[in-house]
Amino acid sequence: MDPIGPKSMFTRSRSCNSTTSSINSNNNGGSHRSKLSRTFHKVINFRNSDNKHGMGACVFPSQHKFECYNPNPDAKFKHKAILEALLAKIFASVTSIKAAYAELQMAQNPYNNDAIQAADEAIVEQLRALSELKRKFLKKELDLSPQVTLMLAEIQEQQSLMRTYEITIKKLESDVETKDSMIVSFHKQFKDCVEINKSLEKKLNASGPLYVFDNLKLSRLNVSHFIEVLHKALRSVRSFEKLMVKEMELANWDLNEAAKAIEPKALFIKESHRCFAFESFLCKTMLQSFNLFDYGVNKELNPKKPDPEQCFIEFKRLKSVNPRSILALNPNSLLGKFIRAKYFDLVHAKMECSFFGNLNQRKIVTSGGFPDSGFFTAFAEMAKRFWMLHRLGLSMVEPVSVFEVKRNCRFSEVYMENVSEESLFSGEINDGNVDIRVIFTVVPGFKIGKTVIQSQVYLSPVITPPFPLESGACGSAWLVAYKVQLGY
Repeated sequence: MDPIGPKSMFTRSRSCNSTTSSINSNNNGGSHRSKLSRTFHKVINFRNSDNKHGMGACVFPSQHKFECYNPNPDAKFKHKAILEALLAKIFASVTSIKAAYAELQMAQNPYNNDAIQAADEAIVEQLRALSELKRKFLKKELDLSPQVTLMLAEIQEQQSLMRTYEITIKKLESDVETKDSMIVSFHKQFKDCVEINKSLEKKLNASGPLYVFDNLKLSRLNVSHFIEVLHKALRSVRSFEKLMVKEMELANWDLNEAAKAIEPKALFIKESHRCFAFESFLCKTMLQSFNLFDYGVNKELNPKKPDPEQCFIEFKRLKSVNPRSILALNPNSLLGKFIRAKYFDLVHAKMECSFFGNLNQRKIVTSGGFPDSGFFTAFAEMAKRFWMLHRLGLSMVEPVSVFEVKRNCRFSEVYMENVSEESLFSGEINDGNVDIRVIFTVVPGFKIGKTVIQSQVYLSPVITPPFPLESGACGSAWLVAYKVQLGY
């Protein structure tokens, strides 16, 4: 068989054309001949396009031209997906190392050998995996399925994050337990400190520790002994003042109004300074009638002067006696009458009813009894100490007098002591017209012969003095309110 060449193709084409022409001329005429000619022309163009573009599929464009595309996947897209999977796997390994390191730290305190070894092995395993990834990447031996690798990396990272969160929760729980144990320890220390403070306060306020008077003779009695007993009496005042303020708070009293009722013109620098007003009320009430030989108990016009030695003996006997036992043995003694009288002066019926809801304590005191309450026990201890101070004053050789500083007097370090911690001296204030004045007396002062025991006062700066004072007139202006002597 002869090979088909261009000439044969052309001959066959010509023969086909002539045959087709004859058929079309016979059937349809010239118009059919032109349509067939155009069809063969398109087939020839199709073959030419195959020769130009090579093997592949052809797309017929709108301009009747053919455009070819490659059916293989995009290599760049596949390479990018592999790199993303590689990075995800690296990040997942790093997160696993972080979680294992956190477990390693957690296992240090408290020490857990098994947990430390497990965490160390996990870190080494992840480092080996990263090293293997590096080797395959450099040698271009990565064989990763992008979708599977991304999914496994995400699972690994979430598991590592969960482990990290669990470790953090355990660490926080451990911290909470530590803080709780510290709180319990601090509470115990606080309670111990409170008990120690109560014990020390009880020792300071107790009547027994006046051992200096055990072997002391009357002839050797001096001002320092009087000052020691005075300090113990003032401690009992402050102890009872705290108890009274506590009862006021429990009864929903307005402490500001209560302080103003005692000192209406007082302007307190701090809210905590209200206690000075209550302390002033207690001291002034307890020292009332201190000038009388019987302390105002019998209400005699001209009471007889007691024997100093008998007063000193009574003082030494009372310093180690509980007020309850005194009232139980002899409720009509001078001390018993004094305690009852001062209780009625200090504790008003409305106050007692507000504190305790009834007047039962008042009825017991009126009948000569001793109420079994902490409030009355503290009051009786305070009253006994002032009675002891009075007995000791009557035992002194030199006369004892009490003085109170008037309001708006200038401050003098000779006769006065500032009870507040703040410095209110005029030299520390920029305004030269500001002066320091006494607002009220907290604790009256004493004079024993020529010795002065300073009065404790509450001070406040004033801009203009209410009245002029001569610079040399100190004593007469300060000792006006009440100056009394013990019958000498």
